Formats: sequence, C-alpha cells, structure tokens
Amino acid sequence: MAFLHELWNFLRARKKFWLTPIILRLLLLGGLVVLSSGSAVAPFIYTLF
Repeated sequence: MAFLHELWNFLRARKKFWLTPIILRLLLLGGLVVLSSGSAVAPFIYTLF
C-alpha cells in the first residue's frame, strides 16, 4: 500500500496525471492475465486479443 501512496505523491507533485490512464490499463491487463490463467473464462478472454 505504501507503493501506491508514493506513486500518487509522485504523480501529484510532478504533475504527471497523464500517466494515470496508462497505469490503470496496465493494471487491468495484468489482472486479466492473472485471472484468466487457470479459469474457465480463459478462452473467452483470449478471443479479445
């Protein structure tokens, strides 16, 4: 949790708010990969790519 707090402070202090959508998309894609690796939903997620 400290990492997220430091990341937010960095983005706020350096006015790098344009990085927020990129970071969120990477987290979402990583979550999809982790969740789809061993589930029955995997064939449906792989068709998206």
